[in-house]
Amino acid sequence: MHLLAVGGLLVGAALAPPAWAQIGSTTPVRIGVVGPFTGPSADFGVPMLNGIKLAVDEINAVGGYLGRPLEMVIKDDGANPDQGRKVSQELLAEKVVATIGFCNTGVALKAIDLFQDAKSPLIVPCSTGTAVTAKYPAADSYIFRVQGRDAIQAPFLVEDIVAKRGWDKVAVFADKTGYGEGGYNDVVAALAAKNLKPVYVARFDLGVKDLTAELTAARNAGANVVYSYTVGPENATIANGKKALGWKVPQVGPWTLSFPFFLEGAKDAAEGALMVQTFIAEPSNERRAAFLSSYTRKYQGKVAVPMAAANAYDATYLLMYSFLGIRDGNLNGKAIKESLEGKMKTYYGVVSTYEKPFSTQDKDAITRNMLVMGMVKNGAITFAYPEDAKRNLIIQRKQ
Repeated sequence: MHLLAVGGLLVGAALAPPAWAQIGSTTPVRIGVVGPFTGPSADFGVPMLNGIKLAVDEINAVGGYLGRPLEMVIKDDGANPDQGRKVSQELLAEKVVATIGFCNTGVALKAIDLFQDAKSPLIVPCSTGTAVTAKYPAADSYIFRVQGRDAIQAPFLVEDIVAKRGWDKVAVFADKTGYGEGGYNDVVAALAAKNLKPVYVARFDLGVKDLTAELTAARNAGANVVYSYTVGPENATIANGKKALGWKVPQVGPWTLSFPFFLEGAKDAAEGALMVQTFIAEPSNERRAAFLSSYTRKYQGKVAVPMAAANAYDATYLLMYSFLGIRDGNLNGKAIKESLEGKMKTYYGVVSTYEKPFSTQDKDAITRNMLVMGMVKNGAITFAYPEDAKRNLIIQRKQ
């Protein structure tokens, strides 16, 4: 019998090994891992990688896949689309059975056709761009995701700032990457659903150091909130620019406002910023406490971007559970895809309890009810609402 350990807890049901020709084999199961482990997006790429490593180490410690250890084939895309495509080709050439990866939407969109054409499953734990899981017809798609896509993040945040807080004069600051473009479109659509339009829009290139002119124009347009859609350093540029102008309007955005490049780059200018989260690093239940404790022990420090680590950790276990759902043990792409789509047992994860995370018609495991509002307080991310902290005691399941 095999039990899967989550953060040191035995939570899986006893699993009898299937009857297949290679029982007893010790040949490693090769899993691809791709993401920005150096460069401008390493602040969330490295926690993603660490989350995967933590899960793989736990799985291997209890026997791996029926005695076969999981072996990671790691490739660094450097947050560069062309590099991402190149290393994805390398992964597929190295015959990985499936891949976990991508943090940057533009990088993912440049490479996902390779996985789709090869019928090699890809699970995306970080990239939120709506287009990533919408590019191919769901029934045919080999692209899965364990992350809240922007098409649910944007309406969730717009509902909060407009309906709950009355901030209805929105200035949108979005970079010109695939991530910024997709996020901008999702924000505009979410505002339109409330019969609103941005009062000001700024689009900028990555690496911009000064947005004073754009912030001044947004202030003159009467904006009472700045909605930023970019990946880190540029978020800090916006916050610091507002502070320099003495313009005390709130800054809100997707999960990127929880990244170190923003928190450390903006420091006190980041205080009070609001962002969407699937996981906040507070030990609200046993699973989360165990995960945070294991991560801290293994990496000798707190989780830099908890969402990236937790989502990647859960994605790794979901992939493992898909293997265990294949009765003949033949880990080919089609069999893994079909297992992910409904043949695996419930996984009691960190972010959620994954009863049926995917189907032939739905490749996104995270739904809107799993999202919470995070807030920067004393340089760290906590719950924006006390009721969310209480609700977080109960694991939310997919709706």
